[in-house]
Amino acid sequence: MTQARANDRTPRTRSTGKGAPKGRRRSKNTTGRGTASTGEFALPATTTPALPAVSAFEELDLPREMLTALRQEGVTVPFPIQGATLPNSLAGRDVLGRGRTGSGKTLAFGLPVLARTAGRRAEPRKPLALVLVPTRELAGQVTDALTPYARSVRLRLATVVGGLSINKQAGALRAGAEVVVATPGRLKDLVDRGDCTLDEVGITVLDEADQMTDMGFLPQVTRLLDQVRPDGQRLLFSATLDRNVDQLVRRYLSDPVVHSVDPSAGAVTTMEHHVLHIDDTDKRRTATEIAARDGRVIMFLDTKHAVDRLTKHLLNNGVRAAGLHGGKSQPQRTRTLTQFKDGHVTVLVATNVAARGIHVDDLGLVVNVDPPGDPKDYLHRGGRTARAGESGSVITLVTRDQRREVGRLMAQAGVTPRVTEVRPGDEELSRITGARTPSGVPVVITVPEAQSPRRTASAPVRRRSRGGRGGRPRGTTAQNGTARGTTPRGTGAQSASGQDRAGRADGTPRRGPRSKPQAKRAA
Repeated sequence: MTQARANDRTPRTRSTGKGAPKGRRRSKNTTGRGTASTGEFALPATTTPALPAVSAFEELDLPREMLTALRQEGVTVPFPIQGATLPNSLAGRDVLGRGRTGSGKTLAFGLPVLARTAGRRAEPRKPLALVLVPTRELAGQVTDALTPYARSVRLRLATVVGGLSINKQAGALRAGAEVVVATPGRLKDLVDRGDCTLDEVGITVLDEADQMTDMGFLPQVTRLLDQVRPDGQRLLFSATLDRNVDQLVRRYLSDPVVHSVDPSAGAVTTMEHHVLHIDDTDKRRTATEIAARDGRVIMFLDTKHAVDRLTKHLLNNGVRAAGLHGGKSQPQRTRTLTQFKDGHVTVLVATNVAARGIHVDDLGLVVNVDPPGDPKDYLHRGGRTARAGESGSVITLVTRDQRREVGRLMAQAGVTPRVTEVRPGDEELSRITGARTPSGVPVVITVPEAQSPRRTASAPVRRRSRGGRGGRPRGTTAQNGTARGTTPRGTGAQSASGQDRAGRADGTPRRGPRSKPQAKRAA
């Protein structure tokens, strides 16, 4: 339901991104309440009515080229959060949007950013629009989702994240980029170096603001927001809202249109939630049988070491698995996600680094091998499935000593799961998860990128393997989700030290081919 919460103010015009000056602090005479998934907190209350929602992109004041790009990408009908917020954001209003992950937030903020920046050209080092996100993976996904629409109106995107060459990213900013998608830490570094200034940024987006505050980025975020134009537009989108986000809303949003879904943002009708009670001694075997199912699955564990151990175990038992956690280099992480999305890997074993910013079509199952410790983590882990109206299941493996704690967590998340006691090999386990006995024949996961042992992660890519993704280097074996062994010409083995190469000259992650449905679902 969309509400207007604003003081009277003339909307900014779409063509320039400029508008009436506004302060960063909430005015003293505003009152009101808003509901967040973790409780209630105060929001600025105003009386300016919101523009009505639309049911078709053609009803919006979007450039003709962007409408054409939407049709070409197969995006025909706005998701609810898009239909509700786009008329207001295109008119220059600040927006506070809360929607379940996978509900279409990326295009909800991306289309107005691009439409209101179209026709302008950024000077070197001076972007005109900024999208702040908490993780490298989410930055890559946002860039992927917005690229076709930015290209349609001749806007340049730059992605600024840690783990890749800062000099290449600085070069992209020096060459000029109208829109920058960034993680706070790397952008702060580039600002401190003088490679980027934010005083021309007229539209600022905070995506997944709650996770940025949870990860300790709040001081960096506020420092960056203090440098953008004070009369600019602010769009804040998140799957959950809490009191730290309230601090950002009060300080930086003025005249915001508020659009919020049901507080239990992760409990949607297309998602099933199951709690499987197991004996502690059966945990690994149960996880292995689930991993051996047909179809893709993401399995979440608490620690990097646990991820590596389970990945190695699955590979040795015939399951095409790969690990993803913060201990891997960014090129390794990008490459692993590409292999998972194109089906070369069927099981992604991950820490919470994969809980946000990952979209994969036809991902029907998420398994919490280790239950999360926070209801928001549960919702975001589960949000990797049942995206954009698709169906999916979230399975949580619970040992006897975890039952009470997990019960409280589910209640806080607004989820009522189906509880079943299972053992490995049970028919009920197979019915719920598709579990089956693995082949037991060790598998090898080949690596798609060419690699020379002497080159570093920042070395330029001189050529790609003629074999593409599926090229199979001879003499490799799989250990811990990485391939080791000899490195024939034209192929590459992923090394334990992460000395690989991925990324373009502008510092953005290299993307594998996307199908049309993936482009559509990137919203």
